[in-house]
Amino acid sequence: MKKLLNTVYVTTEGAGLRKDGENLVVKIDGEERARAPLHMLASVVLFGSIYISPPLIGACAEAGINIVLLSRFGRFQARVEGPVSGNVLLRRAQYRRSDDPEDIVRSIVLGKISNQRAVLMRSLRDYGDTMDPGHKTAISDATGRMAYILRRVGRGDDNPDILRGAEGEAAQLYFSVFNHLIRSPDDEFRFRGRSRRPPLDPVNALLSFLYTLLTHDCRSAAESIGLDPAVGFLHRDRPGRPSLALDLMEELRPILADRLALSLINRRQLRARDFQTRDGGAVLLKDDARKTVLNAWQDRKKQERRHPFIEESAPLGLVPYLQAQLLARHLRGDLDAYPPWFWK
Repeated sequence: MKKLLNTVYVTTEGAGLRKDGENLVVKIDGEERARAPLHMLASVVLFGSIYISPPLIGACAEAGINIVLLSRFGRFQARVEGPVSGNVLLRRAQYRRSDDPEDIVRSIVLGKISNQRAVLMRSLRDYGDTMDPGHKTAISDATGRMAYILRRVGRGDDNPDILRGAEGEAAQLYFSVFNHLIRSPDDEFRFRGRSRRPPLDPVNALLSFLYTLLTHDCRSAAESIGLDPAVGFLHRDRPGRPSLALDLMEELRPILADRLALSLINRRQLRARDFQTRDGGAVLLKDDARKTVLNAWQDRKKQERRHPFIEESAPLGLVPYLQAQLLARHLRGDLDAYPPWFWK
């Protein structure tokens, strides 16, 4: 089993990262604040204006440690990585299948809808007795409709565009009742639907931030296996878009991101005061709140679950890698189908 390596997140603007021997060192105002052995790292993620020394960049590139540059508020800016070690035969198989992606699209859609439905059903199971009756009925109706969509997708007689439509229909159902899963007393946490660029309320700001983190992990997973992160199946090719990384995250984000967002809000680890509204209406996490989310994200990735296909327990942070590995095995012909990850 692959070892779950660490990701270093640096959020303090003005911080400096340097190489000291075989260690990454973080200094703020000339004082050392953190030190991590390079062999324990998978990636380094920097928020805002942060200095990183050329020797450290070179050491990270040589060791296969990705450096990701994000804006202060979490928008992707750039990625620094060493030589790509993609398997040319695997990538050729990936490119061929991208022209005929129906079975892979079906698996991804089945995994995503099933996991979205599981989030709703878990909420009914945990809090149904205290829910508003109307909210409970709406969630039950949504899970029923999503079960119908799953059966329709599973029949295996739809082309990729119809499957994409089914995925969109299920997502609309899911987010139409997402507000009923929120139990925070803060009115600002009311969710009225997805808004992305920019997020227009605290819930969307939190979801978008977590999706950025998950996309980074899925892209790293795809590259570590030798797949091309830009060539996907569910997501069509578009210049600059990591389509395969977005494919891999679809079945994972209801569990890794959405449930974590709900937990942070419902446990009141985040409150309305932890967000700020900028000119133009964009809502963003404040610096201290972002650190709270990053700590929770790291803890979430360490939690272990039994993988339903390989029948082994693994940290949730390794699931993107395991799914990329299973996809590669399918593309090589070792597996008849790509097995999505179902949360139970």
